[in-house]
Amino acid sequence: MTFPTLPIETENLDSDSADPSLARVDLLQAVESLNTIMEEAGAAFGVALLNSAGAIPQNQIPATLIPDDNLVLAPTTGIIVVNGKLRLQSVDKGTLVQQTSGVVGDLALCSNIDTAPVLCIFDGTNWKYLPLADMTTVVGV
Repeated sequence: MTFPTLPIETENLDSDSADPSLARVDLLQAVESLNTIMEEAGAAFGVALLNSAGAIPQNQIPATLIPDDNLVLAPTTGIIVVNGKLRLQSVDKGTLVQQTSGVVGDLALCSNIDTAPVLCIFDGTNWKYLPLADMTTVVGV
């Protein structure tokens, strides 16, 4: 059965004066749709189920996610393609230096190392920073 995508008709179920014989068809459709949802849960073209931690299990996440033309996420390879701008939220220095589980190449925008925000990159051991004032301005921006 095809995964249900249309609303179930409730016209014959909405009032006490509705004819029960007409409601039977609507009830059958509702039960069949519910059974399809349960059968196809966790499968392609179905719905993802949350695990006990409230997260979608990795085996139910597609290899590539493309929410729009500007963003491609590939969870299995760790590749993120951004066609446009990447907007980093600023993190304070104290929070950043406590994050010791980073990997080489992690980026962060740190708010309180110099007087202006700095771009930080993790080298595998420490966070290094480049003051934004030292960077070259792109002409025309």
